Amino acid sequence: MPTVLRWPLSVPPRREAVNPARPGREQRSRFERAPGCGWQGPPPFYLVLARKWRPRRFAELVGQQHVVRALVNGIVTGRLHHAFLFTGTRGVGKTTIARILAKALNCETGVTAEPCGVCSACKDIDAGRFVDLLEIDAASRTKVDDTRELLDNVIYAPSRGRYKVYLIDEVHMLSTHSFNALLKTLEEPPPHVKFLLATTDPQKLPVTVLSRCLQFSLKRLERVEIDTQMRHILDAEQVSYELPALAALARAADGSLRDALSLLDQALAFGSGAVRTEDVLSMLGTIDRRALATLGEALMTGDRAVLRTELKRIGELSVDYSGLLSELLVLWHDVAARQVLGDGIESELVDDEVLVRLAEGLSPEDVQLYYQLTLLARRDLDLAPDHRTGFEMAILRLIAFKPASGEGEQPKPPTLRAPVPAAPPVARAQPAMQPQPIAAACRWRAVATCTSLLRRRRRVATYTSLLRRRRRVATYTSLRRRSRLNRVRRASGLRWSDAPSCAGRRANWQRS
Repeated sequence: MPTVLRWPLSVPPRREAVNPARPGREQRSRFERAPGCGWQGPPPFYLVLARKWRPRRFAELVGQQHVVRALVNGIVTGRLHHAFLFTGTRGVGKTTIARILAKALNCETGVTAEPCGVCSACKDIDAGRFVDLLEIDAASRTKVDDTRELLDNVIYAPSRGRYKVYLIDEVHMLSTHSFNALLKTLEEPPPHVKFLLATTDPQKLPVTVLSRCLQFSLKRLERVEIDTQMRHILDAEQVSYELPALAALARAADGSLRDALSLLDQALAFGSGAVRTEDVLSMLGTIDRRALATLGEALMTGDRAVLRTELKRIGELSVDYSGLLSELLVLWHDVAARQVLGDGIESELVDDEVLVRLAEGLSPEDVQLYYQLTLLARRDLDLAPDHRTGFEMAILRLIAFKPASGEGEQPKPPTLRAPVPAAPPVARAQPAMQPQPIAAACRWRAVATCTSLLRRRRRVATYTSLLRRRRRVATYTSLRRRSRLNRVRRASGLRWSDAPSCAGRRANWQRS
C-alpha cells in the first residue's frame, strides 16, 4: 500500500506573512527603517507656546476678570443663560473662555466653576475630541444649508456629557439667511443645549441675535499683564531672557496675548533659545531706548550733527519707520503728560532722567507741535516715495517748524502812522449820453426766432417718434394676428390655398 505523504509533525508550519503583498516577510512599522541607516524615528512634536500655555481653568485667565466673575457667579448660583456671545479683538481669550465654560458644564464631578481637569470629559475637551462639544468655524460654513444641517441635531440628547455645547467661532461671517434660520432655536433651545458664540466684529451681527445672547466684551490686555505672563512662561520653561526684550515684545503685541506668545516663539528661534534685546529689536525692526533718547534730545537742542549721525545709523538698521514714528508719538505723549501731570508719570521707552530733561527743555507748545507733526507724518508715510524719505522729512519738519510765540514773548504792538491828508476832489467830465443802438432790438428778435425754431423742431421730433411708435405697434399687432391665424389653420389642417379670400370671408359674414 503506498504511503500517503502528509505534513510532517516534526517540521513547524510556515509562519503566516503579516503583509499578504510581501509573502514571507514581516510588515515593517511606518517609522522603522533598515538597520544601520542611523534614523532614530520621527522628530518630536513641538507644541507652540500659545497652545501649550492655553488656560484650562478660570483662575489661569489673564486680564478678563470682569468676564470670569460673571460666569463663575452664574455657575455657582445656577443662573446660566442658554446663549453667550464673547466679543473682542484677536488673541484675548474668547475661544479659551468658551472651552473652559464647556468643561465647567460637562465635568463628571458636576456643574462647577472649578472643573477637575482629570476626568475623561475634561481631558477630551482639552484635546478637542469631546463628542458633545461641537466647534464650528462660521467662516467656512456660511450657507443656510449648513446651519439647517446643524440645527437638525439639536433636538437629540447629548451622547456623553450633561449639555450639548455649540461653539460657533467668527459668527459674524454667517449669511443673513443663516442668522434667520438660527433665530428660533437661539431664542428657545432645548434644555440640554448651550450656544457659545465668538466674534471679533459684533457690529455685523443682527440686533435680533444680540438681543437673544448674554454678551461679554473682552478687553485688550495691558502691557504689564502681557509682560508678567511672558516672564511666568519663560521661568517655567527655564529660558534666559532680558527684561527690555520682553517689554518690546509686549508693545508689539498690541494687547493680544496670543500675538505676544507667537512673537516670543519667533524670538526664541531667532536667538537660539534665548530672548536677548538686540535680537528682539532686530527682529521687530525697532531701535533701542538709547537711540530713541538720543533722537529726542537732539530734536530738543537742535543739534543737526547728532541728527545726521542718528538718521544715517537708523537707515543702516532697516527699521520699521511706521513703528518708529509710533514710538515717537508715545514719547511726546509721555513728555506732555510729565509736564502737565507731574512726577508720577513714567515712560516705557526712555529712562526717567531722559524724560525729565525733555520735559524741562521743551515748552508745552513745542511738544504739542511735535506730536501733531509726527502724527501727520505717520498718516502720510505711505504717500512718500519710500518710508525712509518720509521719516527723514518728518524729522526735518520737527527742526524747521516752531510755535508762533514762545514763552515770555509778547506780541509787538502795531505801529501807528500819521494820517495822510486827503487830496481835494477832482471834477470829472461826465460822458455824453449815447443813443440806444438798433442792433440790440435785432439781437432780441434773432434770439426769439431761434427759440421758436427750436421748439418747433422738438414738436416735430416728438410727433415723428409717436408715429414710429404707432407703426411698430401696428406691425406687432398684425404679426400677432397672423401668427394666431396660422396656428388655427394648422390645427384645422388647412393650407394657404384652401383659405378663402377676403372677399369670400366678407360675403360669408354678411350672409350670416
